[in-house]
Amino acid sequence: MSRLALPSGQRAAPQQEQLDLFRALPGDMAPRDAQDLMAYPFFSLAKSRRVAPIDFVSGPITIRVEGTLEHGIATIWDADILIWAASQIVQARDAGIPPSRRMQATPYEILRFIGRGTGSRDYQRLKAALDRLQSTTVATSIRETTGRRLHRFSWINEWKELADAGGKPLGIELILPDWFYAGVLDAALVLTIDPAYFRLTGGIERWLYRLVRKHGGKQENGWQFDFRYLHQKSGSTAKPYDFACDLRALVAKQSLPGYVLGIELVPDEGRELLTFRPVPPTARG
Repeated sequence: MSRLALPSGQRAAPQQEQLDLFRALPGDMAPRDAQDLMAYPFFSLAKSRRVAPIDFVSGPITIRVEGTLEHGIATIWDADILIWAASQIVQARDAGIPPSRRMQATPYEILRFIGRGTGSRDYQRLKAALDRLQSTTVATSIRETTGRRLHRFSWINEWKELADAGGKPLGIELILPDWFYAGVLDAALVLTIDPAYFRLTGGIERWLYRLVRKHGGKQENGWQFDFRYLHQKSGSTAKPYDFACDLRALVAKQSLPGYVLGIELVPDEGRELLTFRPVPPTARG
């Protein structure tokens, strides 16, 4: 459930008292994404509610994501709010303005940035996304030096709607987890993404763009992944055959902004490889 504004005279939670409030910066800015979130399966790719946990293990990397029966696991569309937050933090840092994990903005500012509508229904969906982000729990060994300990957190520690004494809405306040915030403050762990990302409608499509942007980057010769490895890394609940069909459809569609997808067959091994390379700047519209 969302947290409402505190009644007049009631003390704020200790965590709020210890954190400075960062007011979202106005104006357009480049979308920034956290590389850890781009490289690993942290979000549900389905639009329907997912309650089955995401479990991923690869070498020293361990990830377990769990949701509640009421809200389910946060989706890759919900993660747009974290992209907005990361973009605000990086913009403030680069401008010499102290950012904070405690952020305040209007729903209009968030919805406009992530390419959504700004009507009452969109506001309700935004609140539902915040609820999923808060109720989703993550345990991961990423950035733990020994690889044995797990850092546990929710994507949003807490959030509330703000109102004045007369009940007039003033916006939303949220507190980000330290794990996410620390990764965004590290310039090496953040990448700029194409604003057209927000127009991608499919869950696997969105996940694949983020993975391609993370691994393909600006490398002239691009990159490639085995279909089976992609299925594992996506955390998708789709069957391998169906997942492969989705990848082939995306290759045919060529909808990932800034990249060209392809398929290479390895006949002797019965494998398919997804290839991707950046579109030359002169070829972009």
